[in-house]
Amino acid sequence: MQSEPNTSQTPFQINVADRVRRLPPYLFGKINDLKYRKRRDGVDVIDLGMGNPTDVPDPVVIDKLCEAARDERNHRYSVSNGLRNLRREVALRYERRHGVRLDTDAEVLAGLGSKEVFSHMCLALLGPGDTAIVPAPSFPIHVYAVALASGNVISLDCTQPDRFLSGVANVAEHLYPRPKVLILNFPHNPTTTVVQRDFFVDVVQLARRFGFMVIHDFAYGDVCFDGYQAPSFLSVPGAKEVGVETTTMSKGYNMAGWRLGFCAGNAEMVRALATIKGYYDYGIFQPVQIAGIIALRHCEDLVERQALEYQRRRDVLVDGLRRIGWEVERPKASMFVWARYPAEWRERMGSIDFAMKLLEEAEVAVSPGRGFGEAGEGYLRLALVENEQRLRQAVRQIGRCLRPEDASS
Repeated sequence: MQSEPNTSQTPFQINVADRVRRLPPYLFGKINDLKYRKRRDGVDVIDLGMGNPTDVPDPVVIDKLCEAARDERNHRYSVSNGLRNLRREVALRYERRHGVRLDTDAEVLAGLGSKEVFSHMCLALLGPGDTAIVPAPSFPIHVYAVALASGNVISLDCTQPDRFLSGVANVAEHLYPRPKVLILNFPHNPTTTVVQRDFFVDVVQLARRFGFMVIHDFAYGDVCFDGYQAPSFLSVPGAKEVGVETTTMSKGYNMAGWRLGFCAGNAEMVRALATIKGYYDYGIFQPVQIAGIIALRHCEDLVERQALEYQRRRDVLVDGLRRIGWEVERPKASMFVWARYPAEWRERMGSIDFAMKLLEEAEVAVSPGRGFGEAGEGYLRLALVENEQRLRQAVRQIGRCLRPEDASS
């Protein structure tokens, strides 16, 4: 007879990979947990924490999705690099908008959102001992995709673009082995920093001089204000020789949950990404891709209207925060406001505790700057995802929460 297992033995040990151990605790976890508990208890939290659009795609896009989903042929596996017609529309948009010509077959790839495309590109380019230069403060995936690829990160403050480039040159000149990849993100998340086209001219020159590759996250290129037009990295001569650019339909087209993004540029880098994705996934649900084709062909006016909507919300939020004594710059692009909270509160608590205070007492959720690295401490990121009335209400609730008698207590 077989004996019963000895349950008194030492519990089985799960040993996760070092790449997982290297990841720090999720700094937004406490805030998300409190937000969930408040909503569960019926509290109306005004959520400015995540850049998660509340607006919807054009009805023609939704109608096309439904039509395509009824076609039984569209429920099979798709191709991992995206339907050719979808990639062709991306190439055509680049030509219309930025004057960039792309080879549909060799220089464009569709993925499950720009975050997935970016992460897998890091996996395709980086390995143990490789180094990437990353802008700081940092959108978390720009750091942790490198870590998950077993690479090393050097963070440089990007809020003054000229100084950032000087820092890149200094690191590339003195570090051995030299950095393998330069990661860029303009308009920048979280700080909303923007650049002009000459910035990318200098980037290409540095890449050629020091032999590093470039990945430019262009997720907020569609959301620009006051006449500013964000330049594409690929619009600079020589850019396709040294790097790629990632884009998304999440922001301008309000298709965040659809998970539809792209990588375009250097054919060899795109091919390496396609190889990784060929092993990892079977592509995007085909009706989503078909609807994406319609969006790219017929919904450019929605992109322009949406940018104007974010601009109106920006003005409401910035003007409101200034009225209650905050020093806030008016961003030229992105769907965020990067706000330095008042000095009397910076002296008392860090940005995570301050964000918790606003959620607990003002019932407004924001992202603490510390969640974007040490360079973000003292700031909050507020997303322009609520309507103007809700933004005004958020400012009123923040103002009541921080009234002077509380600060002196």
